Amino acid sequence: MTRMKFKPGDTAPARTLESVAGEAIRIPDPKRLVHLQFRRFVDCPICNTHLAKLRGRAREIEAAGIKEVIVFHSSAKSIRSYQKDVPFVMVGDPEKALYKEFGVETSLGFLSLQALGAALCGVAHGYFGVRLSGGPLGLPGDFLIAPSGEIQAVKYGSHAYDQWSVDELIALAKGPGKVH
Repeated sequence: MTRMKFKPGDTAPARTLESVAGEAIRIPDPKRLVHLQFRRFVDCPICNTHLAKLRGRAREIEAAGIKEVIVFHSSAKSIRSYQKDVPFVMVGDPEKALYKEFGVETSLGFLSLQALGAALCGVAHGYFGVRLSGGPLGLPGDFLIAPSGEIQAVKYGSHAYDQWSVDELIALAKGPGKVH
């Protein structure tokens, strides 16, 4: 059963997730904002193009008071084997339970010109594998969750490369009305 979609002002369900490194991750984090982002499978070239941009600006994201928690619909073992240098918390959800709970969907309409461009860029940089765990049809989802548990901002992607840019994320962390 898919949950209703969240909107700003809703309260995120409190929980403790287990990272692929075995660390307990509290959502919400009592000390800082959490950017809970749902990606597709771990070797997705589209997702990895986006992760490369995040990785390149990790210090700025951290300085904005944001904790990145990235969920893939792949197993923890697959994520550990493929993502070795990502400075963010990663969580495996091969059963897609969190995806369902947060209303993050799959769709045949996952491709767009932006997604195709990101896929080609990802393949050119070696971001491609054949472990399509969970299927290739997933859509991204982004949630900015305050320490209180309030969801400050939400983005449900309409295609595979439809997520917040780093600039948008940092502006959202600064407060309402900062995104142009």
